[in-house]
Amino acid sequence: MSRGQSDWGEGYVTDVAYTPGYYPHQSPLHLQLACLLGGVAGIDINPETPLSYLELGCGLGFGALVLAASNPAWRVTGIDFLPAHIAMARELAAEAGIANASFIEADLATLANNPLAHDIPPADVATMHGLWSWVADPVRDGIITLLGSKVRPGGVVQVSYNSLPGWQSALGLQRVMREAGQRLATRSDLQATKGAEIVTALADAKAAHLQGGFLKRLLEHFGPRDSSYLAHEYMTATWRPCFHADVVASLAAAKLSWVASAYLLENFPSLVLDEEVRGIVERFDDAVMRELIKDMCINRSLRQDVFVRGARRLSDAERDTALSDVMLALVRSPEKVEWTVDVPSGQANLERTFFGPIVERLARGPCRVGDLMHLPGLERRGNPAEIIGMLVGSNQAMRVLAPGTEPDLRVRRLNAAAARRFVRPDNFSRGMALASSGSGTPLSCPMLDLFVASRLQENQPCDAEAWARELGAGQPEAERQRLREFIDMLVTERTPVWRHVGVLPPASSV
Repeated sequence: MSRGQSDWGEGYVTDVAYTPGYYPHQSPLHLQLACLLGGVAGIDINPETPLSYLELGCGLGFGALVLAASNPAWRVTGIDFLPAHIAMARELAAEAGIANASFIEADLATLANNPLAHDIPPADVATMHGLWSWVADPVRDGIITLLGSKVRPGGVVQVSYNSLPGWQSALGLQRVMREAGQRLATRSDLQATKGAEIVTALADAKAAHLQGGFLKRLLEHFGPRDSSYLAHEYMTATWRPCFHADVVASLAAAKLSWVASAYLLENFPSLVLDEEVRGIVERFDDAVMRELIKDMCINRSLRQDVFVRGARRLSDAERDTALSDVMLALVRSPEKVEWTVDVPSGQANLERTFFGPIVERLARGPCRVGDLMHLPGLERRGNPAEIIGMLVGSNQAMRVLAPGTEPDLRVRRLNAAAARRFVRPDNFSRGMALASSGSGTPLSCPMLDLFVASRLQENQPCDAEAWARELGAGQPEAERQRLREFIDMLVTERTPVWRHVGVLPPASSV
């Protein structure tokens, strides 16, 4: 237990709040794509269908709230152990006027047998980001019991966790950081900062077990990371990375079967492993064994696993029919599309002769994959899994239920309230999201986008000079000038995307 914490945390960080953020791998629309790429039906999602969404370890509730605001027919429930998190989530929900999201303070170790559980509706989708690797065995057992009782047959569950063997080399880093921090400070965020300083100094001194590519990448992130994030990531007593096979075995008690990775590109063996390793993988029919070999061969430190409670396998034809009906929206300007993307096995090229016409069509607005496959001028037909995997998997497109519509009051209120609460000069690049209307999907974005789009939603004309002065108060004039130029560029490049997905009114209504 950290010296600055009370016993009720049982080794988990409780004295500082987690950082706000949005993780697109928790979106039900995205998880449905992962299911289909894994050859499983998953759940049916369409604009008219109500959906029950459950997030375990919801933190400040921002991810749950942008999903609720973007899908008013859904019922969203967030659960967290920290009362400060739940209080802040409820305040933000009230400020934005979002009534279809509720937040429960509860200990997941005992919630399944608590009367509070009666208020949780059966879930079509349940997610947990940054939870499984950080909690003790009684909490994991409670999670399994809750999922077994609350996830509907056919329901989808997403779980992210620090995985082995990817984290093997960093076990010492976390231990030294935590132990050193506890001896140099009292509050958890200060402990994390002090611990990070010690680990960095040891790495600079060439400590044998703090060398290597993965460790270097972790250390590089210490500087720009918020100290509260570092505290929750590294200062928890019960932190343990896991082998995929052990997570699968644990969740089997809730009748959950692993079906795919929410990192869509990882569902394509040719993009993950070289030919020699694929030959070894193909000796096994067991998917869990295949994943173990993958984890031994690629630098995968965080897994995003998708499970289904009662998986219904699809034929190739059924899968392709379902994927063809998916609607995609481009999430960057065509000029910014990357034609060479990083994949676990190296790099993959998006053929311009094939993907060029597809990008050109999506630049005009969302479109069904089946229609993209039959665009005139394509040098080949391709297949729906390839289009979705490459464009969504490289974060250049996202799934939407329909083209965006005029953003409603709840969407505008949430985006504005989040901008007021969270945007500050030292976190402009932090991952957030914009709630949207009509498309059913929040749009992942950096924090600065949240500020600019929320101002445009209020029908304010773009005033990059004034906004740069506001955001860059106290900064040198040269820094404010760079910020003004960046805001001008952002508005030019992002406004068409914001209109297509329902963050701003469609161009036809302007």
